[in-house]
Amino acid sequence: MRTAERADALSVEGQVFSVTKAATFEAAHYMGHQDDSHPYKSIHGHSFRVEATVTGTVKAGEQWVEDFADLTTALEAVAARLDHKLLNEIEGLEVPTLERLCVWVANVLLSRVRGLKSVEVSRPSLNEQCRLDLG
Repeated sequence: MRTAERADALSVEGQVFSVTKAATFEAAHYMGHQDDSHPYKSIHGHSFRVEATVTGTVKAGEQWVEDFADLTTALEAVAARLDHKLLNEIEGLEVPTLERLCVWVANVLLSRVRGLKSVEVSRPSLNEQCRLDLG
């Protein structure tokens, strides 16, 4: 008997899923709060990756938790606000750590993305990442 025909087989409807979408941006920053000898005191740039994870239930008659096109639009709008900018000049990012970037991105997305579960910001070339888990 095929799995889909089994009486105890899972169906999409009613299941809880987490879906993730990512976008990238390039930006510069500096850690102005450090003393002059600190290596991060000077302006420098990174390639960043931002991911948003949405968690929810697929309801009867729907085929997904979140339309990836909608999630893409929201994430690309966030990336566009940060791309090729000096992050320190953006309100709320005066000290642009990965932790603060996660919170900033989450605050932008919360009004646009239902079921937002987490935001992750990373600097892939440095193998660094930070994840904010939302309730």
